[in-house]
Amino acid sequence: MDRVIVGITGATGTIYGVRLMEMLRRTDAYEIHLVMSRSAKLTLKMEHDVDIANINALAHEVHEVGNIGASISSGSFHSKGMIIAPCSIKTMSNVAMGNTGDLISRAADVVLKERRTLLVAIRETPLHSGHLDNLVRLSRLGAVIFPPVPAFYNRPVTLQDIVDQSCMRMLDQFGIHIESAPRWGEEGGVPAVGQKIVGGKAVAVED
Repeated sequence: MDRVIVGITGATGTIYGVRLMEMLRRTDAYEIHLVMSRSAKLTLKMEHDVDIANINALAHEVHEVGNIGASISSGSFHSKGMIIAPCSIKTMSNVAMGNTGDLISRAADVVLKERRTLLVAIRETPLHSGHLDNLVRLSRLGAVIFPPVPAFYNRPVTLQDIVDQSCMRMLDQFGIHIESAPRWGEEGGVPAVGQKIVGGKAVAVED
């Protein structure tokens, strides 16, 4: 199985990390390695009525954030990459500056140096110049900066509709295509400008 590392930090939006693992579990193609910060465990209790043990059960292997000798801390441990969702400003800044003091930042640093995909779902607003400088630095290092900005063209009805669309787009960055929301201009999706849906397919509108 391909391995995917999921990091969850203490920023609000822990639902993104949880939902990503649920979506990856739809197939048997991916081995999930989870690492949560101490703050993430506190935020999870505030944002979910689910025991952390049940969230851990979504992963194939759970790593303690203080264990910098874990398998995911080495470049010889092959993976498709890492998603940090949600990503706090603290963790983003640590990764941008190469501060590998915990396993989340260490694993992210390894993913960058091995030229694998690192996606950072930054969760903070508004952003000041210091935040933006670090995000630019991280982008130049090769990371995908992915604020989970909701889409509304698919007319979401529930919170899960909004979360699923962002998570689907995050996984797209890894070449993992799990259809959890309507796509723009595609079969079964939302017609793009100049298109209409006919028989479940997006077709061009004739002049």
